Amino acid sequence: MDADWLPFHPAPTAPSYTPPPGAVDAHCHVFGPGDRFPYAPERKYTPCDASAAQLFALRDRLGFSRNVVVQATCHGTDNAAMVDALVQSGGMARGVATVGAGIGEDDLAAMHDAGVRGVRFNYVKRLVDPKPDAYYHGIIEKIAAHGWHIVVYFEAADLAEKWDFFTALPTTVVVDHMGRPDLGKSPDGPEFAQFLRFMERDNIWSKVTCPERLSRSGPPTYDDFVPFARALVERFPDRVLWGTDWPHPNLNMVGHMPDDGWLVDMIPRIAPTDDLRRRLLVDNPMRLYWPEEVAA
Repeated sequence: MDADWLPFHPAPTAPSYTPPPGAVDAHCHVFGPGDRFPYAPERKYTPCDASAAQLFALRDRLGFSRNVVVQATCHGTDNAAMVDALVQSGGMARGVATVGAGIGEDDLAAMHDAGVRGVRFNYVKRLVDPKPDAYYHGIIEKIAAHGWHIVVYFEAADLAEKWDFFTALPTTVVVDHMGRPDLGKSPDGPEFAQFLRFMERDNIWSKVTCPERLSRSGPPTYDDFVPFARALVERFPDRVLWGTDWPHPNLNMVGHMPDDGWLVDMIPRIAPTDDLRRRLLVDNPMRLYWPEEVAA
């Protein structure tokens, strides 16, 4: 791994808060192991290995039942590690893939059968080199037959530039990490107000995730994160998701690695009622990733 890489917490505390039965960690990753699933030559970072077995052990320790595994940029468009985790989960994990414009129908069908239900478009320039809109339109056409949704990862300053493209997307759109707001600014200010206007579209969802990545006030309470996340949970209770972001990639830039128990204990602060917590942790991710079970 990179010399300045921070490995994930080796022994997170058991949280004080107990999630409701069936709770879903709806944003996490697996890295490698590199000897089985090599990292992409074009990657912009080399992480520590973080296996599916370690992810599922964390799931159990934190009191969760299911995972949504998001393809990591260090693996590029080779989704083998993510798909392997889905297979190992026995149906208790779903996936979000990263695919190239040349992806074929057979590969899409195989990923769907394994549990992939979405594709991720990453616009964070320090992690990837974003492509023109036409490139993503070609992918959207290919995934339409499978009913997949789109996950978008961008920084707050990029929303205005991508507004027309994002608002024209024909699928459910899930935003990673609240669009990375600047927590040094007010949650009542114009920048976050623009994101709230974006969320007013019925097909837009947001993950209320990554206090450890966004906060300026810092651990273990990440107080400045709470008003932003709580505003989304209370205003859009049926279109929010929560996840650990384990194993917390690229936190060498932040300077600390969180205890995942801290992150779980923040949930009642951003979702202050039992009803909001159940929607955030169970109802919403089940409806998006396991709709066949909800319908049954």
